[in-house]
Amino acid sequence: MTTDRATGSGAEPARDRSDLGRRAALRRQQLGLTREEVASRAAASPGYLQYVEEHGAEPSIGFLLRLAGALDTTVAELTGGTADLPPGLGKAGAHPEVLALGPDECRELLATHGVGRVAVTLDEAPAVFPVNYTVVDDVIAYRTQAGSGPAAAAGHEVALEVDRIDEAFSQGWSVLAVGPAEVVTGFYASRKFEEQAYSAPWVGGGRYQWIAIRPTRLSGRRIRVPGAPTQPTGSTDHGAGA
Repeated sequence: MTTDRATGSGAEPARDRSDLGRRAALRRQQLGLTREEVASRAAASPGYLQYVEEHGAEPSIGFLLRLAGALDTTVAELTGGTADLPPGLGKAGAHPEVLALGPDECRELLATHGVGRVAVTLDEAPAVFPVNYTVVDDVIAYRTQAGSGPAAAAGHEVALEVDRIDEAFSQGWSVLAVGPAEVVTGFYASRKFEEQAYSAPWVGGGRYQWIAIRPTRLSGRRIRVPGAPTQPTGSTDHGAGA
């Protein structure tokens, strides 16, 4: 069987997996689809889709177009053509709707982990840093290095913003969490976050200090284009967490 229903465990990529394969597998997991479901949408066999995800395949442009359509994305996104470009380069969609998000919707979009931007005051000036966050019992936590910019959040009320942009359809959502931040000092509390963390910080090692934000306010907005597919939860970001 080639069924591979997405889970939060995040298996390590195979050594010979291509960038295309990694991006296709990640996008499929974000949508919560099996290989069979995506293969059916792309008019391909599940076995070939598995090969594309797990090996250095060079599929035809026709297959890439069908795969991008099946995954509600673009060929440029799948092949990494937009990796070094800022998000949001597309034009506005037709008749967009702006919707306010309630706290429960915000929690659902934050999911269990992702990349967010924490806003702090550093050297008497505002600063914003990307961080890999983990959500445990409604507490948002991230690992950083003592004395670093993101560590300056401790002891202050801060804001953490998380968003997701659907480049193909010019829509997206943004969630803002505001609350006091503190250094996690207890062994068991730190261990709890360590065990729940999906990934180490993308920026690399040497970051062992946990900062926890306990949101007192959750708010958000969604830009939706009528007729476009709905977006999955959880954030993705081209930046590296600190």
